[in-house]
Amino acid sequence: MCLGIPVRIEEIQREKGLVTLGNVRMEVNLTLLADDLAAGDYVLVHAGFAIAKVDEREARETISLIKGMIADEVCR
Repeated sequence: MCLGIPVRIEEIQREKGLVTLGNVRMEVNLTLLADDLAAGDYVLVHAGFAIAKVDEREARETISLIKGMIADEVCR
């Protein structure tokens, strides 16, 4: 099973983007979507590549679900 994580693009420098999720900042490859992205957009990231652009509402809902799953695992 593969999991794409929604993240927010903070900066774009050619085919690379600096993204954030909570306190985590990392660089991802934007090559697959580079022509259609801007700072502030949300993308799904898998294995260091942005694979799809998603709207902010969908991204926030997914992030909330992931946080809930993690909390359930930690609180057992």
